[in-house]
Amino acid sequence: MKKYRFVLPLLLLVVSLFSFAPKDNPDAVVGTWLNGTKKGHVQIYKQGGTYFGKLVWVSEPNDPATGKPKTDSRNADERKRSRPLLNLPLMYNFKYDGGNVWADGKIYNPEDGKEYNCKMTLKDPNTLDVRGYVGISLLGKTQTWTRVK
Repeated sequence: MKKYRFVLPLLLLVVSLFSFAPKDNPDAVVGTWLNGTKKGHVQIYKQGGTYFGKLVWVSEPNDPATGKPKTDSRNADERKRSRPLLNLPLMYNFKYDGGNVWADGKIYNPEDGKEYNCKMTLKDPNTLDVRGYVGISLLGKTQTWTRVK
């Protein structure tokens, strides 16, 4: 009887861990997230069966020199440089890949004006790893985003 004394608590621990594990929910990524630099909030939304994201808040919305709203000044396309950063589409074409991963998307970084391949991994309901990369996922950088309440 003594040898079973440890089995029951261990079994209860395993069952409770599985009950708190993230469920397979394609829309779990939808919401507003504080990006890894803490300079912006990105709203991720679903359109059809695909996921997108736009910049809905920036810590410094206005240019200190002019007092006017900041624009997409580093964009490689000169015609887009006058677009305001606020509500700028940053992420597009993500598809749910199962296992709390959204892949095959693109992310635009207004800080360098470049676009990258991207995948997102939901670590828990309030933590999202966003990996931007060139070519293969090994050649990239991951930011951890936190959900805005």
